[in-house]
Amino acid sequence: MIYHSMCEEDVERILRYPNTAIGSDGGIREFGVGMPHPRSYGTNARVLAEYVRKRKVITLEDAIRRMTSLPARTFGFRDRGLVREGMAADLVLFDPAKVQDKATYQKPHQYSEGFDLVLVNGVVVAENGGVTGARSGRILRGAGAAVNAKMKQ
Repeated sequence: MIYHSMCEEDVERILRYPNTAIGSDGGIREFGVGMPHPRSYGTNARVLAEYVRKRKVITLEDAIRRMTSLPARTFGFRDRGLVREGMAADLVLFDPAKVQDKATYQKPHQYSEGFDLVLVNGVVVAENGGVTGARSGRILRGAGAAVNAKMKQ
C-alpha cells in the first residue's frame, strides 16, 4: 500500500534531525513486476538529488553518514558503514551533480542515474548504468537476531 500522509515540510523537518537515518522499507523487486513504491528503486538517489542538491536541507556529507555509518551503528553491524581497513567493501562511486531518481508512481521500475560503480563485499555489482549479475550480497543480522531466535525455542 502507498500512503500519502506526509507533506514535504514534514520530510524536511524529519531530515533536519541529526539522528534520522536514510533507508527504505522497499523490498527486493523483480524488475518490471508489480507496482512497487518508487522509493524501492530510488530512495538514496532522491535524497541526494532533492534534499541535498536542490533544497539543501542536509549536506552531502551528512546524507552519506545517514545512509552508511548511522544505520550500521544503529543495527550493530560492526564491519559496515565506514571506509576503513577490515570493513566490508560496500562502496558506491557517484557524481553528486548527476544523481537522480527516475522511478515514479506511474513507472516505478526505473533505475536511478548518476551511480557509476557499486561494490558489494568488494565485488562490482553495478557499473556504467547497468547491473553485472554478480550476487555478492548476503543477509545481515544484528545482535537482536540471536536473542529473537532463542525466544522462539
